[in-house]
Amino acid sequence: MPAARESLLDAAFAALEGRPWPRVKMAEVAAAAGVSRQTLYNEFGSKEGLARALVRREADAYLSGVERALSGVSGAAGPRERLAAAAVWTVRSATENPLVRAVLTGCWNDRLPTPVRTAPPGPLPAPGELLGQARDRAVRLLAGDWPPGAVELPLACEAVARLALSYVVAPAPAADVARMVRTVLA
Repeated sequence: MPAARESLLDAAFAALEGRPWPRVKMAEVAAAAGVSRQTLYNEFGSKEGLARALVRREADAYLSGVERALSGVSGAAGPRERLAAAAVWTVRSATENPLVRAVLTGCWNDRLPTPVRTAPPGPLPAPGELLGQARDRAVRLLAGDWPPGAVELPLACEAVARLALSYVVAPAPAADVARMVRTVLA
């Protein structure tokens, strides 16, 4: 039931925008998704299972956005510009999505689901692990385009990921992070 699963996750995310997770009711999520409560429980097992799946989906969507930015989908041509685009995506994604911000920073509040890192549908990454996954994708996608004689690619990708995270923790306009990345990698 992939369509029902996505509808349920969308409904849970929408409910979370309106009220704290402890006040989100499973019956409301099911009704908003147009399925029965039993379908919701069959799919996720519990409210905690729904929370894990929701956080996992948002973390995966963040990583997919990093890949799009690094692939040059946003129109960025060179590897430095693509790294800058990934940094901007990180800042914007964390600014707009409290679950992405929480997964990236490890700062969870009482409005969000409590993270459970070890249960299905796959363990949730710790902040350093998620940052490492973003870095590893950057290295893989930029390896063929990285200029010879430039700073070592894995080090540059790590630095950009951590720089972007600093903009998430200490907010500033997303465009500033792109300028900073270009300056640091010049």
